[in-house]
Amino acid sequence: MVSAGHLSSLPARQCLVMTDPHPTAPELCDTTPNGGTVATYDRRAQEFVAQYETVAFEELYADVLDLMPSQPSAVLDVGAGSGRDAAWLAGRGHSVVAVEPAAGMREEGARRHAGVGIRWMDDRLPGLERVHRTGMVFDLILLAAVWMHIPPADRRRAFRKLVTLLKPGGRMIVSLRHGPSDPERPMLPVTRAEIERLAAEHGAMVSRVIKTPDRLGRSDVSWETVVVQLADDGTGALPLIRHIVLNDAKSSSYKLALLRVVARAADASPGLAMADGDDGVVLPLGLIALYWIRMFLPLIAADLPQTPTSRSGTGLGFVKEPFRRLAGTAPPELRVGAEFLGDTGQALAGAIRDAARTITEMPAHYITYPGSDRQVFGAVTRRGPRIGERLVLDAAYLWSVGEFRIPLNVWYALTRLNTWIEPALTMEWTRLMQQYLARQGRSVAEGHIAEALAWLDPQRGTAEVRRLTAAMFDAGQPVFCVWTGRKLRQERLDIDHCLPFSAWPNADLWNLMPADARVNRHQKVDRLISAELLDRSADQISSWWERAYLQREDLLARRFGREAAASLPVETALNGHVGPAQVLEALAAKRLMLRATQQLPEWSGPQAGPSSSSDWESAL
Repeated sequence: MVSAGHLSSLPARQCLVMTDPHPTAPELCDTTPNGGTVATYDRRAQEFVAQYETVAFEELYADVLDLMPSQPSAVLDVGAGSGRDAAWLAGRGHSVVAVEPAAGMREEGARRHAGVGIRWMDDRLPGLERVHRTGMVFDLILLAAVWMHIPPADRRRAFRKLVTLLKPGGRMIVSLRHGPSDPERPMLPVTRAEIERLAAEHGAMVSRVIKTPDRLGRSDVSWETVVVQLADDGTGALPLIRHIVLNDAKSSSYKLALLRVVARAADASPGLAMADGDDGVVLPLGLIALYWIRMFLPLIAADLPQTPTSRSGTGLGFVKEPFRRLAGTAPPELRVGAEFLGDTGQALAGAIRDAARTITEMPAHYITYPGSDRQVFGAVTRRGPRIGERLVLDAAYLWSVGEFRIPLNVWYALTRLNTWIEPALTMEWTRLMQQYLARQGRSVAEGHIAEALAWLDPQRGTAEVRRLTAAMFDAGQPVFCVWTGRKLRQERLDIDHCLPFSAWPNADLWNLMPADARVNRHQKVDRLISAELLDRSADQISSWWERAYLQREDLLARRFGREAAASLPVETALNGHVGPAQVLEALAAKRLMLRATQQLPEWSGPQAGPSSSSDWESAL
C-alpha cells in the first residue's frame, strides 16, 4: 500500500562518477568516490572527446555489428560521452537518446555531432529517472564502459531500471573492463557471471560474450562485451494482466474497468505520474476517479449492466446523486486542465469523491496476485479541499483526492503494450455484460455495447485557437508559421497539430500551432516532425506559446501549463511554473516516443520550391 507521505520520500538525485579515459564514455551512479569528477570532465571535455573519437564504432563493436537493428529503431546510449556511438546509430536512421550527465561532455558531443538527430539528456544510473519519465521503450541499449563505475550495492537496481526500458526481444550491449584501476578514477571489479545472474532474475538471457584486448594497447587491461536479450516483456506483468482479465473471479466489471482506466490515464496524462521507490509509480487518485467517471457515463446512460443485477446504475457504489447530475456531460469534456463552474463543478467533485471511494474499497482492494491476498494496486483517499464556485481539474486538485500506486512492471505493460491489452479488456468486458444481460432476460445489439465502450477522444477542433489568432490579426499583431518562420496572411492560416492527431489524439493548447495552409495540407499532412525540424523551429514555437498563451493573464495561460504538465513528461519548477524550454524538451521526448512506438513517417520541413523559396509570397 502506498504511504500518504511518499511525496516527501522520493529518491534523491544522483551524481556522476569519473570513468576510465578509454575510447568509450564517462559514466554515472549515485555515489561519488571522487568529488572532483564532474568538474574534471567539464574542464577536460575536449581532450576526452578527442580521445574517444580515435576508435571507430565499427572497430569497437565489430563482433556485434550483426546484432545492431537493421530497421529504424529506438536506441538508448547510456554514458554517451563524445556521442560517437550515438552519431553512428543516428546516421543509420535510428532514433537515439544519448544520456550524459557531464555538461561539458554533452556540449562538446552535441557540437561535434550536430545535425544527426541525437536527443541529448542529462540523466544517470542507477535511477535513469528522466528517461523513465519519457515513457519510451528501446530496441537497443548501449552500456559502454559503465558497469565498473556502479557500486555493487546499486547494480541490481541499475539492471532493473535498464531492462524495464527494453522492448520485448530488445538487446542490451554491456562492455566490462578488467584490469587495474586508475587511482584518480575508482573502478570496481566486474564479472560476466554477475550480468548472467541479473539477466536470469529479470527474465532475460545472455546471448553472446566476446573477449577483446584493450583498444589503447594497455597490456594489463582487457574487455568483455556481453549481450543481454529480453524475451516476452521480461517483467512478469503480462501473465498477471492476463490473469486479471481472463481468470480472476469477477462479481462486477470493476476489475476490468480499473485496468482500462489506468492504461488510459497513462496514455493521456503521463506527466502526472511520479516514481514511488524503484518498483512502483503513483498517480493522483483524482485522475483515476475522473477517468472512471468518463468511462462509465456512456455505459450507465446506455443501461448496460455492470453487475448481474444492476439496471441503470442501481447498486453501483459510485452512481449516486452527483454522478446522475452529470448526465448529458460529454465524456471528452472530463479532461485534465478543464474548469467547471457552479452546479456542474459541485456535481463533478462529488462524483470524483464517490468514485475514488469505490475504487479504493472494491477493485483496488480485490485485485490480488494469483494464489495470495496481496494487493496489486494500492490506494489512499483524502478528504480534499472544499469546492467553491469553480472546480479546476489541475494536478493540485487531483492529488488532493488521494494517491493510486501501480507496480512498475504493470505500469510499463499497460503504457507500452496497451495496443494489445485494450482489445482483450474490451472483449472480456463485452462478454461479461452480455452474460449479465442474459441473466436479466435482456438482449442488446453488440454494436450498441461497442459504441458505449468506445473511448471518446477529444475533438480535433481548433476553433478556440482560430478565434485567438483572428483577434491577433484584428489587433494588427503578426502571426508566423512555426515551420517556415514567415509572416502569415489570415486567409492562408491553418492551425496545425504539432504531433499528429491521427497518431495521438491531443488537442491541448501546446500542440496547436499556426502554420501555412499549403505547407500543412500538402507537405506535413499527418507526418511526424523530425528532430532536426523541431530544433530549427524551437524559437518560433516558443515565441508562439509566449505571445498566444503565457503572456496573457487569463484562463489560457493557466490552462496551457496544466495541460502540458499532465500530457507531457514536463519537469515543473518548484513554484509549479511551466516555461517554454521545459515544454519543448518534453515535446521532443514525446516526439521520440511516438517515432519509436508507432514508426510514423517523418517530415523534415518545407520542401524546396515555391513554398520555401524567394517567390513564396507570390505563390500564395
